[in-house]
Amino acid sequence: MRRKQLLIGWCVAILILLATFSNLLAQTSQGTLPRVFLLDAQRLSETRRSILSGNKSFDTALQKLEADARKALKSGTFSVINKEATPPSGDKHDYMSQAPYFWPDPKSPNGLPYIRRDGERNPEIKKFPDHQSMDGMVDAVSTLSLAYYFKGDEAYAAKASELLRAWFLNPATRMNPNLQYAQAIPGVNSGRGIGLIETRGLTRVVDAIGLLAGSKSWTAADQRGLEDWFTKFLQWMMESKNGRDESNAENNHGTFYDLQTTSFALFLGKTDLAVKILETAKQKRIARQIEPDGREPLELARTRAWSYSVGNLDGLITLAELGERAGVDLWNYQTADGRSIRRALEYLYPFAVGEQKWPYKQLGEWQPQMLYPLMRRASVKYNDQKFKTMMSKIPAAEADNRERLWFKSELPA
Repeated sequence: MRRKQLLIGWCVAILILLATFSNLLAQTSQGTLPRVFLLDAQRLSETRRSILSGNKSFDTALQKLEADARKALKSGTFSVINKEATPPSGDKHDYMSQAPYFWPDPKSPNGLPYIRRDGERNPEIKKFPDHQSMDGMVDAVSTLSLAYYFKGDEAYAAKASELLRAWFLNPATRMNPNLQYAQAIPGVNSGRGIGLIETRGLTRVVDAIGLLAGSKSWTAADQRGLEDWFTKFLQWMMESKNGRDESNAENNHGTFYDLQTTSFALFLGKTDLAVKILETAKQKRIARQIEPDGREPLELARTRAWSYSVGNLDGLITLAELGERAGVDLWNYQTADGRSIRRALEYLYPFAVGEQKWPYKQLGEWQPQMLYPLMRRASVKYNDQKFKTMMSKIPAAEADNRERLWFKSELPA
């Protein structure tokens, strides 16, 4: 009897595996590409097809992705209502956070108004968990959606869908589509435009939604609900005072504002708006933020100058990747005096590979490896001999790095 039960169990397991494989094969054979914007849809499709054909080159990265996805399956739901503090609106569905670099004024009896200590994070921000919760949701959804795309396991899609509904759709737990109370400064304001940088991870959610398309768990109603949420959020970003303030920021905050609005516009089919933002970014971001020698002065003025220089360049490179989807070339845009994304990379490169010592302030750990992923992404676009020589000193991504699943430079020849 026990042997018969085991045999039945094995048969059921084999049938499930065959169904999963057939589903993936059908999607691949149809030639449909996932509707993603940060990620390269063509490369994702080629990698999946390569995996299905038996190519083992991606095994280590895929195994690590699955291990992360199994952990994500065990996560609870994330929600803005899971906080003790209540926003000034009285509605816990409103996102709120406190400015990380502001501290009580020791010269003031009650510490108010708070004063700025750039680069030093005030532990008080942990009392406002919305930012951490959002990051947790983004990481889990991104991981689960990628695992579903490559493996076809509906359990991954089901969990990702559950997390998305909890954050964006369910009336009891959803976030209102605004950041009116983000990065507040005690004694100064209840929120400010700078807080919009905290939702930059939502661009990954947009891609995750595209990877879930076709799963049984992600419904047409879910899709419409997310599109409605992002429509309202994009409108708030573009029309509110906080949104306009962030749009006018000249440093990395302006870069990541453009990154978000472009990504959301593409997701919503507002291609004309995306093109307008990207075209404007040539002068508004690249020309203003990068000097002819490649320095980013507004980031160099910070107490963590290396981190902010690399971080802003990461945003600009991601904008260039979005530009590819909209037909706007930011990769090769250059002003008459040489300001460009490539020049910024070339400026930072000698410090990353140890040829020069970083001359600016950098609180905390010095991390030259922060530049490596940017160089690998750029190597797909800048493949002349000079850049190839530079890349010879940049280590390849680790075997278990997810980059290997969608970066052209990591695909087998």
